[in-house]
Amino acid sequence: MDLAGLDRKIVERGKEFFVSISGEAPSIFNKGWWTGKVMDWSMKNENFKIQLFRFVDVLPYLNTSESLTRHIDEYFAGDGQDVPKVLRLGAGAMGSGLGSKLAAGLVAKAIRSNIEGMARQFIIGENTAGALKNLKKIRKDGFAFTVDILGEASVSEEESEAYLREYLELLEALRTEYAAWPALGGQEMDWGHAPRVNISVKPTALFSQASPKDFEGSVRGICGRLTPILRKVREMNGFMRIDMEQYKFKDITLEAYRRLRDSDEFRDYPHLGIVLQAYLKDTDRDLADLLTWARERNLPISIRLVKGAYWDSETVIAKQNGWDIPVWTVKAESDAAYERLARTILENHDICHFGCASHNIRTISAVMETARSLNVPESRYEFQVLYGMAEPVRKGLLNVARRVRLYAPYGDLLPGMAYLVRRLLENTANESFLRQSFVEETEMERLLENPLLTAGREKEHAAPGTSSGRETGRFENEPFADFTREPVRRAFTDAVVQVRARLGRKYPLIIGGREVYTDDILPSVNPADPRELIGDVCQASTREIDLAIEAAQKAAPGWRALPPAERAAYLIRAAEIARKDIYALSAWQTLEVGKQFDQAQADVAEAIDFLEYYAREMIRLGAPARMGRAPGEMSRLVYQPKGIAAVIAPWNFPLAISCGMSSAAIVTGNPVLYKPAGPSSVVGFTLAEIFRKAGLPDGVFNYVPGRGSVMGDYLVEHPDIAVIAFTGSLEVGRRILNKASTVHPGQKQIKRVIAELGGKNAIIIDDDADLDEAVREVLHSAFAFQGQKCSACSRVIVVEPIYEKFIHRLTEGARSLAIGPAEDPACFMGPVVDEKALHNVRHYAELAKREGRLLFESAVPEGGYYAPLTIVEGITPEHRIAQEEVFGPVLAVMKVRDFDQALEWANSTAYALTGAVFSRSPRHLEKASARFNVGNLYLNRGSTGALVERHPFGGFHMSGIGSKAGGPDYLLQFMDPRVICENTMRRGFAPIEADDDWIA
Repeated sequence: MDLAGLDRKIVERGKEFFVSISGEAPSIFNKGWWTGKVMDWSMKNENFKIQLFRFVDVLPYLNTSESLTRHIDEYFAGDGQDVPKVLRLGAGAMGSGLGSKLAAGLVAKAIRSNIEGMARQFIIGENTAGALKNLKKIRKDGFAFTVDILGEASVSEEESEAYLREYLELLEALRTEYAAWPALGGQEMDWGHAPRVNISVKPTALFSQASPKDFEGSVRGICGRLTPILRKVREMNGFMRIDMEQYKFKDITLEAYRRLRDSDEFRDYPHLGIVLQAYLKDTDRDLADLLTWARERNLPISIRLVKGAYWDSETVIAKQNGWDIPVWTVKAESDAAYERLARTILENHDICHFGCASHNIRTISAVMETARSLNVPESRYEFQVLYGMAEPVRKGLLNVARRVRLYAPYGDLLPGMAYLVRRLLENTANESFLRQSFVEETEMERLLENPLLTAGREKEHAAPGTSSGRETGRFENEPFADFTREPVRRAFTDAVVQVRARLGRKYPLIIGGREVYTDDILPSVNPADPRELIGDVCQASTREIDLAIEAAQKAAPGWRALPPAERAAYLIRAAEIARKDIYALSAWQTLEVGKQFDQAQADVAEAIDFLEYYAREMIRLGAPARMGRAPGEMSRLVYQPKGIAAVIAPWNFPLAISCGMSSAAIVTGNPVLYKPAGPSSVVGFTLAEIFRKAGLPDGVFNYVPGRGSVMGDYLVEHPDIAVIAFTGSLEVGRRILNKASTVHPGQKQIKRVIAELGGKNAIIIDDDADLDEAVREVLHSAFAFQGQKCSACSRVIVVEPIYEKFIHRLTEGARSLAIGPAEDPACFMGPVVDEKALHNVRHYAELAKREGRLLFESAVPEGGYYAPLTIVEGITPEHRIAQEEVFGPVLAVMKVRDFDQALEWANSTAYALTGAVFSRSPRHLEKASARFNVGNLYLNRGSTGALVERHPFGGFHMSGIGSKAGGPDYLLQFMDPRVICENTMRRGFAPIEADDDWIA
């Protein structure tokens, strides 16, 4: 049949389908019910929809009448016109009297009951007994099923093991029941070919440490837990489907499926399937690869094709990280992709069984008519719909297609609410087929239109695409490494091999463009294996500092005379050089300071960001600014460089912070003497190489590593040093400030000191926090790069009602983290930077165990500078471990009675750098914004990972002095402002200026 003829058949089939279900609507849209009224309101009011979904998400955590009524008030109080009556009553009943409290409690109870009822509409039970009862009813109504146990966010291997046990227990319960169920269609198997027992499994819930960075380890971990489930399924002659989740796990999931399907144990068992998502642009290629593989291996496969459930989050995550958006951006493109992919599967029906999972009548009709045109046997495809959704569609499907399977989740309401939110988002989206069909009553012809035509029309009327920042001259953050892509993973491991081949060389100073060797050598070693020499680094003495200052003075006049745009151009070139060499630059950090691949790449990306951002900022600040509007007078504000800058850098962000401080000084016209930290001196040399390749004039950037005890004070006190940019410890920072404050003979100006001095950062966990997110983010904030970030979380302050639940999940999550060399992608934690750091961490770990009670202490590998991951509880503000910066993987847990005390304890240190709050209480988030006194406050995310421009970084109190790095006023610290005022009157005549608003 020609395609036009097929399309006419599809439309005819769809019209028949609509006629058969006319007058019916899904129960969720029934306005006679509370659910229907609230859903109707949410579709009319986007703000209410957001608040409703957020409230539904937090509801399971609201275990007292007080917390429930308070959250109803916080989410729904305000403009009564924007809230349905039942919720407005709940929000307004929050008086102080007994009657008001009683009324509020009754309304809150009713709201909870109704929302929990809404959740139960989508799940078949909260326990096995309830699930079995509903499964029996489903089959009695003529539907097959696939059961999915709710629970997607495992933060520990304990939770993953529990998820595995749940599946085994479910299958054991089904074993006792299913034999008594008559097969659908009256034969031994459902419809003559399908197993009666059918389950769906989310793979990442079975392995908490799944990560695109560790592709092989993730595949093995998932397969290890899927195997016993599939083994039990095979014993029952059942079917198992591996679900597809977020895009970042797509390739891992596909590989896990291939390995299980092709394993010696299961290759002769055909009842193992996989899910593909039509909204992903990759799926055409993935399907073709899967079909080719199946034919080459002679393995029958089964594919459930879905549209996809994470469209919003996939789009946002891609935009946040600077990645290509993986999903089709026009909804009709996903519909068109579905039909295209479905046809391909049906064309390969001899090797591939098809599960058509959709509520869209156009899609269903297309599959039916395409299968008919291709003469596909009915045994080779079936239809699948979600339990609790689109009842008219599923009933109509059963009448026409007979082979209908319900996707039936079961489990606790806590994970069930996350599932409910996704279902509600699908139902109430403007593009939702169910909404358009049963609520807005969109014309049938429009609903059945070929999605290729719809997509073309929608794209034609869509807003024009935005150009990238670099194309328009705007700043744009460098994308993070996308470890879902195999070439990216391979590039990191290849770079380590290439860099390792270059280890052991001797690194000179770079002064005035010349290499300078000295007899004083500092060896730099791999902290994972100190026997491995990274390089021998020449150390500067005071003599070399004098030479470097002389070279900087020689370069200064010509460099400051360059127009700002020309100085900025050098930074743009440097950024491009770093961008092209990003994997090697990352590998140097992995080997020299023990940064994992993702941490190292983020460091290099931040260095690139500093170069790009400060270049643009200098162009902005370099233009003279007209001051005032008085006629007859021209007043201009201009900036000039301060002089020679000493940049004293830390080892923990060895390229990013070094580059940020240096590039700020350089682009503002100040020559630089750059002293890297000893443990990261070779990475520091890579910065010198970047500037050399960018063509920076000799003497503008001078690389002068050296021992602080030999040349530190001399550099700081030198009368020709005008600016000191330092990042490091409070102790050293205070010494620099003290030394810099003394004016020496020949010194022409007061030295400017810019100092970031560390933190004692806290994360608050409120009683309604999303623990799936909170536990993961605390672990990452506290222990990523071994806790060696000035922004790392070293205190977690937990409100009492949620305390026990949180610390159990936290400690089990910590127990699941692997520790080993940073170059091993399976290892979450690596070594601390050197032996001195190791002794310091061990000292504080012992102190923490004396002051509090040990919750967990990890074992560490032999050799290398590995510090144990340590978590203690029972800490209060009086303890040293709550006050002193550790700079390592030691976390103090503090229990507080309420949110106000949490804020009080969070503010109880001398530092004020970063902090974070996990709460779903709007009022508490507002309170934290006003009272949590830190330079960078993060709400519902971790305390680390500041990005240039998006999160200008820096604190106050003992956390440092100076403007925020990566912010709009950072460059001002390296310049002196000047005002030039000219009297333009000549014998009573003043020039007329077009922009003077006094001219009328």
